Amino acid sequence: MTEQLPLSLPKDRKEIDALQRRQKVKAVENAKKSAYWKDALAGLDMNKLDDPEEWQKIPILEKDALRQMTAEEFYTDFCIAKGPEICEYWRSGGSTGKPLFYPKTYDDIRYNMVGFTRTFECSGTVAGHVAHNSFPLGIHPAGHMWARAGRILDIGMVWSGAGTSLPSAAQLQLIRDLKPTLWMGMSSYGLHLANLAQSEGYDLAGGSVKRILCTAEPVSKAKRDKLEREWGAVMFDCFGMTEISMMGAESDKRDGFHIWTDLAYIEVVDEETKKPVAEGEPGLLIVTPLFSNNGAPFLRWNSGDVVTYKSEGATGSDFAVFPVIEHAHRTAGFFKVRGVNINHQDFEDFLFENGAVMDFKAEALESEDGNDVFKLSIEARRGADENQVRLAVMDGTKARFELTPEVEFFAVGTLAKEFETSVKAPRFTDRRG
Repeated sequence: MTEQLPLSLPKDRKEIDALQRRQKVKAVENAKKSAYWKDALAGLDMNKLDDPEEWQKIPILEKDALRQMTAEEFYTDFCIAKGPEICEYWRSGGSTGKPLFYPKTYDDIRYNMVGFTRTFECSGTVAGHVAHNSFPLGIHPAGHMWARAGRILDIGMVWSGAGTSLPSAAQLQLIRDLKPTLWMGMSSYGLHLANLAQSEGYDLAGGSVKRILCTAEPVSKAKRDKLEREWGAVMFDCFGMTEISMMGAESDKRDGFHIWTDLAYIEVVDEETKKPVAEGEPGLLIVTPLFSNNGAPFLRWNSGDVVTYKSEGATGSDFAVFPVIEHAHRTAGFFKVRGVNINHQDFEDFLFENGAVMDFKAEALESEDGNDVFKLSIEARRGADENQVRLAVMDGTKARFELTPEVEFFAVGTLAKEFETSVKAPRFTDRRG
């Protein structure tokens, strides 16, 4: 029997507005049970939470504030669920700093499942697909939640997990043998698998996978184009965070993430003033869960994402009821080499625009005489002229980033083996002391 989800797709914006009015009050009431929030919420007028000025009296919650707590303080002073109320724990998805483990109650999980099932529906991924699921399994929630969502919607699932749990060579063999029609995983791991397939002479683009679902990493046009080219498939991106749930996905038009605003109340604010920005202007995404706040009571959570917001998307589907956000940029990594800032995302896009580049890693090093060195290790596509690739990369880097790199070439598959034990491929490393 198909599992009944606790929340159906809203029919119109009025229904969303009414739900937000009701659930914002419940979210604040839950937070008041937490010692962390008690003083901050003491003077709040619960009858005026729809007034932006009143709502903005709630301080924005930063991850660093939680990381500064001891484990005992976090579970005693911040979290509100205890013992038998807790269904499971989710590990925070950030790649920097101390990870946090959030308690999720049974009600939290029921509503979280709504968010995951909608990613399939919004992207047009219908019953009958068989998915090869390469998202991490275990205390990282995305993999197992999507697998459960697939069962609800009659989408078959190969529970592979990431390369850290099932070696990538074995994953490629499963894709050959089981012939899934959908691949799911982080975009960087999708490129990793494509690189390994290239080293084995396996024509991934000519295989069974015709659709890809990704999340967790910003995907630029260059990265999307490369992923689709290597897999011979159309890619749909999804948006979520451990503190809330999966809360958005691309539709058939792929013009941004439709955000489930009946599950999460979102604000887009100026990075400095923290005041709302106009539609279409970039700002920091602030999120409040409306239902999944029974274990850890998040209010006005700083997601760290810089986005633009538009009230209407291009789709004609039932998901047109939801607004759309697009990444303007994420708080991106960079390093400075000889006075030049190298933005990791920009540089990755630059290299992936070159169809002859299969994969790479970039390192900031210090030479024996103390000078900075920018070193690129590249794997070229089979049959490519390495000298031409070297000149194109060196000249292009100099023209675009005002820096000339050292370039060496690896045999195809070298980086795939090196990246194997990482959830996200560590393409950028600063090795200076």
